[in-house]
Amino acid sequence: MSDKGDAMDLDVDGPRGAKRKAEVLEDTTTPRRIKLLDQDVVNKIAAGEIIVAPVHALKELIENAVDAGSTSLEVLVKDGGLKLLQITDNGCGIDKDDLPILCERFTTSKLQKFEDLQSIATYGFRGEALASISHIAHLTVTTKTRESNCAWRAYYESGKLAPTKPGQSPDPKPVAGRQGTQITVEDLFYNVPTRRRAFRSTSDEYNKIIDMVGRYAIHCSNVAFSCKKHGESSTSIAVQANASCLDRIRQIYGASVANELTEFATSDDRWAFRAKGLATNANYSTKKTTILLFINHRCVESSNIRKAIEQTYSSFLPKNGHPFVYLSLEIDPHRVDVNVHPTKREVNFLNEDEIIQAICEHIRSKLASVDASRTFLTQSLLPGSARSAPESQQQEAASAPLKTNTGATRRTPVRPNENNLVRTDTNLRKITSMLPPAGATTRSSAATDSHMAHRPDTEMIEYKTVDREATACRLISVRELRAAVREDMHHELTEIFANHTFVGVVDECRRLAAIQGGVKLYLVDYGRLCFEYFYQLGLTDFGNFGVIQFSPPLDLRELLSLAAEQEKRASGDGKGEDDDFDVSEIVELVADQLIERREMLLEYFSLEISPTGELLSIPLLIKGYTPAIAKLPRFLLQLGPHVNWTEEKACFETFLKELASFYVPEQLPASPGVEGGPSSEEETDVDDDIKARRSQVRWALEHVLFPAFKARLVATKSLMQGGILEVADLKGLYRIFERC
Repeated sequence: MSDKGDAMDLDVDGPRGAKRKAEVLEDTTTPRRIKLLDQDVVNKIAAGEIIVAPVHALKELIENAVDAGSTSLEVLVKDGGLKLLQITDNGCGIDKDDLPILCERFTTSKLQKFEDLQSIATYGFRGEALASISHIAHLTVTTKTRESNCAWRAYYESGKLAPTKPGQSPDPKPVAGRQGTQITVEDLFYNVPTRRRAFRSTSDEYNKIIDMVGRYAIHCSNVAFSCKKHGESSTSIAVQANASCLDRIRQIYGASVANELTEFATSDDRWAFRAKGLATNANYSTKKTTILLFINHRCVESSNIRKAIEQTYSSFLPKNGHPFVYLSLEIDPHRVDVNVHPTKREVNFLNEDEIIQAICEHIRSKLASVDASRTFLTQSLLPGSARSAPESQQQEAASAPLKTNTGATRRTPVRPNENNLVRTDTNLRKITSMLPPAGATTRSSAATDSHMAHRPDTEMIEYKTVDREATACRLISVRELRAAVREDMHHELTEIFANHTFVGVVDECRRLAAIQGGVKLYLVDYGRLCFEYFYQLGLTDFGNFGVIQFSPPLDLRELLSLAAEQEKRASGDGKGEDDDFDVSEIVELVADQLIERREMLLEYFSLEISPTGELLSIPLLIKGYTPAIAKLPRFLLQLGPHVNWTEEKACFETFLKELASFYVPEQLPASPGVEGGPSSEEETDVDDDIKARRSQVRWALEHVLFPAFKARLVATKSLMQGGILEVADLKGLYRIFERC
């Protein structure tokens, strides 16, 4: 027995031994005494459970800010949140008397007794978040309530108030500040080096922060969110308080997701729940499932809900396709246990299987109804399909040698995936080649292309270049108007127009044209596009317009009389009480206004009027396109009541908008063969002037205006409301046909 005992003693230092060394081992026959852990160790252990990464600290701070009734949250991050993590809100603030115990554990204003957990309606309740952060970072709190005369700033270390410098008082200091609270977390995990070294990439941590801010920005309606890196002027996320849930998703996750979302809502009194949200339809799929899940307004994760939703979509999406789902689930608080995870990332609730099944069945019914309502018109063989392949591939196929020996293989060209083909040459195919012949007099597509390649004879204009240096605009009002356009820019839409391919004019009556962007086909209102473009052109070329001269000059008062009489006839048809007005009085009033300001009109807008009332010239905005002269009288008349002549900025803005309206192509009768247009026999009776103007507008749109949009149009957000419509997506069609 003694030999065996000696062998066991020697085995302590053997290769299989533990990290403990023999000389420090105590007598194992004596039990170790149980000791109370030091409070600092307890707090750091708790902090490690709650604050695992910077994004967890941010989540706790966002929830506290929303609980405080904030309507605006600003997040500032440096080095992925490890160096600096700051959140500023405009909530109710923290009372000065509560600051000494603010960062102590289990100090909260949201919970009094354990039974309150059964009806908790706030994000936080334990009072551990700030305490945990203060034990592993340098924490600064600046806060101001509505009743306070000033803001108060306090520094915390290990849950207690601390002085900013040795020897100073740790009491909060009065400072200037706005209502709300600003919490600054610096040097996160500075005293936990092992945890800090685990973060290898600050960019990954910042991406996690952006994801968390985006989730709460989508769910928290009427709350503005912004997030940016320290030292950068641009924000990674900037959501306005009045933005809708759909607009928030579009801004954060992109239009490709937002355009395919379907709204859903369901409830069941048996299980005491209500669910609502937005889910993508069968047209959208990605490589990874994205689920924004909020249970009782708390951002949580649920593997059961994720698996059930993925199973629901598996019958609608192609293989390896995944959806995007935003789900807000409200359950009776008595049925939910929120106190199951330190970071409240997970919750337990009763009847989980029944609730998940009810939600998934509702989503399945929504997907089925959307899927059944879609109709696609197809054509088995398009005319001229032999030219659809790129010429380089056709030449490669034609020049590939065929080897006659039996052991050789035949060379075949590599065919690209059809759903990725992009039409880049506008001469390959015209939209007119897809239309049925309108009659015997209709020309072939080749003849039409040849005709449209040349400018109409009625549009031949002579231009004269003058030696005049461009003047730089230093007016603050014009610069502010330019800045307003840039701030209203829709980046994705601007990118579409910058890289689009013009397909053709669809309807001159409704001013519709078709363009291609990538593998998508869009229908655009070229009237609204022209208005935006000419208004922006007026701002960029302010004071440097070209000139359209009239020889002989036109009588200003005669033009105004034409417009006023037409306005009176139109208003007289309405039989209103105030429709009767004196034409001569209106004409003189507007003429006097224009003549009085003729020097300013000439200097800034190249609109020249003589002292006797002769119209000598109007501004030229773009070469190659002439506005309809028939709109000139109304344009001049509108300058009187519709231009604010009393304020500089408003004057320039309203004048340029009237000028842009004048330059917008007019609505013309529909072309033959188009719904609402004349037949081929009736077309012969149409006025030759209308035919000529239609030809001019079509040529200008294809060869002048849309190329100009491509070069310098800043697409504004207002164009998203009816200005552009996606009518086909080649990749989406292929996904639908793949399931068929």
